Amino acid sequence: MLRTHTCGELRLHHVHQQITLAGWVQRVRNKGGLIWVDLRDRYGLTQLIFEEGSTDKILLEKAAQLGREFVVQATGRVVERTAKNDKMPTGDIEIKVEELTVLNPAKVPPFIIEDDTDGGDELRMRYRYLDLRRNVIREKLQLRHRMMQETRSYMDKQQFIEVETPVLIKSTPEGARDFVVPSRVNPGEFYALPQSPQTFKQLLMVSGFDRYFQIVKCFRDEDLRADRQPEFTQIDCEMAFVNQEDILNTFEGLVKHLFQSVKGVDLGHVPHLTYADAMKFYGNDKPDLRFDMKFVDLTALAKGAGFVVIDQAEIALGICAKGAGEYTRKQLDELTEWVKRPQIGAKGLIYVRYQQDGILKSSVDKFYSQEQLKAWADAVGAVPGDLILVLSGDEKSTRKQLSELRLKMGEELGLRDRSVFVPLWVVDFPLLEWDEESQRFHAMHHPFTSPKREDIPLLESDPGAVRANAYDLVINGVEVGGGSIRIHDRATQQLMFTHLGFTEEEAQKQFGFLLEAFEFGAPPHGGIAFGFDRLCAIFGGSDSIRDYIAFPKNNSGRDVMIDSPSTLDEAQLAELSIRVALKK
Repeated sequence: MLRTHTCGELRLHHVHQQITLAGWVQRVRNKGGLIWVDLRDRYGLTQLIFEEGSTDKILLEKAAQLGREFVVQATGRVVERTAKNDKMPTGDIEIKVEELTVLNPAKVPPFIIEDDTDGGDELRMRYRYLDLRRNVIREKLQLRHRMMQETRSYMDKQQFIEVETPVLIKSTPEGARDFVVPSRVNPGEFYALPQSPQTFKQLLMVSGFDRYFQIVKCFRDEDLRADRQPEFTQIDCEMAFVNQEDILNTFEGLVKHLFQSVKGVDLGHVPHLTYADAMKFYGNDKPDLRFDMKFVDLTALAKGAGFVVIDQAEIALGICAKGAGEYTRKQLDELTEWVKRPQIGAKGLIYVRYQQDGILKSSVDKFYSQEQLKAWADAVGAVPGDLILVLSGDEKSTRKQLSELRLKMGEELGLRDRSVFVPLWVVDFPLLEWDEESQRFHAMHHPFTSPKREDIPLLESDPGAVRANAYDLVINGVEVGGGSIRIHDRATQQLMFTHLGFTEEEAQKQFGFLLEAFEFGAPPHGGIAFGFDRLCAIFGGSDSIRDYIAFPKNNSGRDVMIDSPSTLDEAQLAELSIRVALKK
């Protein structure tokens, strides 16, 4: 070993010990006859001291030539610092260096490798191996590591077995776009990278492995954003001989274990909310419950007053922003412009300020009396000092717009505290959703999700009304996990494929292996998958998952460090039979 200790472990009880450290030079402070060097490794920072009179002259000159990020080895005695630094764990001691070896010099880095860096996102992504030296990034990856270890510990204690499933699989038509891999030995044929190990984990249940999990890499070729990468990690799980409540209890236990062991937070009770109620009260199937601000239907109270905007609307919905009654006209105008942006799409915003004197001042005073506005206030639970905000229009758009406005108000009023965690289960999702572009129903989750048994007759008469045995775990408005009870018999699975527009031949070609497996004694089963990167970001209080991934892609799906994706030469393409296909 090139070191006896790390740069984060030395304390006062090590004073007088002869030690050797190795690491990177964080900074050098040269006062002529006195030189301090901050030496860093992933465990922390230790100050080295070189002092004229007690340090060899050659050694002093060598120290003066050190630059940022030089890799060095230093041997010396631990001494107590005269000027202690209580902001660092090793701030009570320093190392009086007797030997110094430069293991590797370094060019001046393109950005400062400190917590407060001067490097922009693109520059740091290009030199990601340097960015990873920064404490703030290292701590995020250490959090990820801890969560992986605690996940495995919990799952092992619950008798789950970790099984690796294939990475080169078959492309399927449902879900997001696949990344495909050409087969050299089977010209013109392609593998797909898995969006999920879904069918394999179901086959493991057929195999008798009644409790499976895997921390697995998955791939989706879709548009990117802060919480989405082309390759991402899931905690993928499946259980046999269970019902929905068994799964919710088991994996609620996992999440509670992670919060308790990693953050010391007791999540407490996790409420259940149906999809229908989530959409009714929050306009969103992943509502942020750190604050209330439920939707209230004001249509009956607001219509018939001669205000055309509402009279011609399908619905008028209101929310009460507690304590926001002092919003100025300028602030309200800014909110109005915000909801009118193309991303939100509202035509306007109605507001009612409930003043401390009990007077209700609104943007629609000439249409509504104080009595009528007081009825609105009573309906939404407003009291003096509150602000009522109302949107109207067609129901689907208005709920979506008000959902965005609710989240914005929560942010403005400081109600979305990152140190507070409020989870919930959203249950009873629709089994199918109508797609206007293809003019057919698609599975809201995936084609293997089981319908509620009592709703199966509706598949023929009203497919959109069929509820699924599906559930999502939401924390602070972010979906962190989702799953379902699966179909486990051939007849029901075939029926599902039929309603999704598959012919019998297409179903057999795509999923014949699964249909056949169901004929060999498939047990009732279900599962869930957690977005591990998102879960890490929530634990770390971040919006972006990038810093919790060692080598992420940018928003264009590129790795600018290694310049990927990249072109292939003609010989490689020809070997894969791709050049011929392109020419056709």
